[in-house]
Amino acid sequence: MKATGIVRRIDDLGRVVIPKEIRRTMRIREGDPLEIYTDRDGEVIFKKYSPMGELGTFVSELAEALSRTAGLSCAICDRDAVIAAAGGAKKDVFEKAISSDLEMLMEQRHIYEHTGSDAGISVSGSDPYHVLVAAPIITEGDVTGCVAFLADDDAARPTEVEAKLSQTAANFLSRHVTM
Repeated sequence: MKATGIVRRIDDLGRVVIPKEIRRTMRIREGDPLEIYTDRDGEVIFKKYSPMGELGTFVSELAEALSRTAGLSCAICDRDAVIAAAGGAKKDVFEKAISSDLEMLMEQRHIYEHTGSDAGISVSGSDPYHVLVAAPIITEGDVTGCVAFLADDDAARPTEVEAKLSQTAANFLSRHVTM
């Protein structure tokens, strides 16, 4: 565990403020759920809770099925990282933090399709793949992630099939994520 040197006091209502620097670094936003753990040494640990992460093997199998059907790499993301991937991009993007561009794309709450005229949106910022098509996963009015097909060719264009597959998978997942 990494020490920060920051000390905070608990107020009369039992609250503690997580410093802005830590919230920014860990991408913790107002309203984000946190899990609270304790250990035998008296440590209290806050961990970001990912409702998408609860689906585990299920999202991995879905990513595999989507990748085989479309013949493209597929990534399923929560708001912070790629939680499932399949196809050629898997080793490059799986469990990597998502790029700020992909995060902004999800917040727009509509299906994105790469046109070729726009700059490609990178999945993690450090991989050779860009988002070909992505559909946000919206659960109870909140964006919880996205389903994306990936390409390593800037000239690649999505077809209607890939757009519909990503949208269908995102809608399906939105009904299985519990907040």
